[in-house]
Amino acid sequence: MGRVTVRRRVLRLRDSTATRKVDALAAEEPLEIRLGGRPLTVTMRTPGDDFDLAAGFLVGEGVISSAEEITAIRYCAGATADGRNTYNVLDVTLAAGTAPPPASLERNFYTTSSCGVCGKASLDAVRTVATWRVDGDPVRVPAEVIAALPDRLRAAQRVFDRTGGLHAAGLFAPDGTPLCVREDVGRHNAVDKLVGWAVRDGRLPLASGVLMVSGRASFELVQKAVMAGIPVLAAVSAPSSLAVELAAEAGLTLAGFVRGASMNVYSREDRIGAAI
Repeated sequence: MGRVTVRRRVLRLRDSTATRKVDALAAEEPLEIRLGGRPLTVTMRTPGDDFDLAAGFLVGEGVISSAEEITAIRYCAGATADGRNTYNVLDVTLAAGTAPPPASLERNFYTTSSCGVCGKASLDAVRTVATWRVDGDPVRVPAEVIAALPDRLRAAQRVFDRTGGLHAAGLFAPDGTPLCVREDVGRHNAVDKLVGWAVRDGRLPLASGVLMVSGRASFELVQKAVMAGIPVLAAVSAPSSLAVELAAEAGLTLAGFVRGASMNVYSREDRIGAAI
């Protein structure tokens, strides 16, 4: 398996003093996802939970909605000079009767760790038809619970403690109980890993779930939440205009700038409890 962290010697400058030390960096390597042997996409990710990443990616694309629609996920042989497996190529076999993604949903072959949506064929294509509706979910989440989620998410980031360079996505119950946390150099990969864990464990839809992300709330993260049946998405940073638009259309509660005792609620504020 690939390494989650990589150690490098660095020159550290502080208060006019120079010292040399070994620094831990978050690993970033390409992962090629194939579908039935055919290349589908390449994303830059932190190695680990790769099967979950692939499954979650397919949920977000509307290809699958349950574990039964996948018959196998396996690593393919890599191509190092000495013949070792790089563990950077995955092939997913869909169950009989599961349709592959239509051409309109295909991404460009390469996507970066910071932006998963820019490789879409068109903006309209990302308005995927969701398997489950989130607008009717009656969940209520106290504002103080959402306010506490950034600290709870941060406390679960084991690799971030060593590197300071990873995003995180956490799934929480309405009372703030953590259910699953995943880390990655890409915020969308972290969410895919979380959703993939859920679909492979038979948990979809994630009704009454609260998704907390460590960065901003992009259009694609809102889409991934809707596709997984998650009714509430909170972020420590700002949402984009398109993220707010999609959240409002889908009936998802979207909160941004969740910091300390403050937050902005952009859609479906009726799910948020009394003010802090």
